[in-house]
Amino acid sequence: MAKTATKKTASKATEAPATKVLSVENIETYYGPIQAVKGLSIEVKEGALVTLLGANGAGKSSTLKTISGILEPDKGRVLLKGQDITGFRPDRVAAQGIAHVPEGREVFPFLSVRENLLMGAYLRSDKDAVERDIEAVYDYFPILHERADQRAVLLSGGQQQMLAIGRALLSSPSIMLLDEPSLGLSPLLVQEIFAIITRLNRERGVTMLLVEQNASVALEHADYGYVLELGRIVMDGPCTELVKSKDVQEFYLGMGESSAETAESGREDKRWKRKKTWR
Repeated sequence: MAKTATKKTASKATEAPATKVLSVENIETYYGPIQAVKGLSIEVKEGALVTLLGANGAGKSSTLKTISGILEPDKGRVLLKGQDITGFRPDRVAAQGIAHVPEGREVFPFLSVRENLLMGAYLRSDKDAVERDIEAVYDYFPILHERADQRAVLLSGGQQQMLAIGRALLSSPSIMLLDEPSLGLSPLLVQEIFAIITRLNRERGVTMLLVEQNASVALEHADYGYVLELGRIVMDGPCTELVKSKDVQEFYLGMGESSAETAESGREDKRWKRKKTWR
């Protein structure tokens, strides 16, 4: 099974092999006595859009928090462009080039949209480039331009998610960590958000590691995926291949066998009695 992220577009396939931006090596992370991440290893190459899939409690968000320094692993290493950043504080991780868009958006509610964006550029000194990046964010998210002077607390959930992504973009990151960007959004807004995430990746070359419970949307937009279960990687590969997996189809995409197929095969097993083949 392939272990490296590959782009879906033919033009990307002809490029020289991408450099490795992020390497997570055999990390183990705990919440008190509870082990959330168990010997997990992943990698993300430059320009890739990689997704972590799994049910609630699989360890997806814990993995992102370990990478960004919110949680410290008991074992293993986190490498950013070859530099060991294991155990760095979150502010130091951010300064190294990792932008974390947390679950639940977490904007500064009483700051304006523009002030929120400027908070993303807090560590930057290239003011002209910052202004250009703000204009680029407004180009991707026109509603933020319309509401630039409005307090973030007055934005809708979808608009706050756009703002959180835009704020991360203003840090000019080496890699962006996106935790459940579809959470609490309508299907229409989910498609809109993911269309822009894909544009940022394809047009601006933003490297991304995406955590998402909506497996169908994640597999549609990402290049490479890892499936987590109980803190472990149980399957990985290009998303074009993962989507063909019967286990992924049944347990994450809701595409189990039809009743006619079940009757023809003579199998009457209940879904909860069947086991994933990776176990």
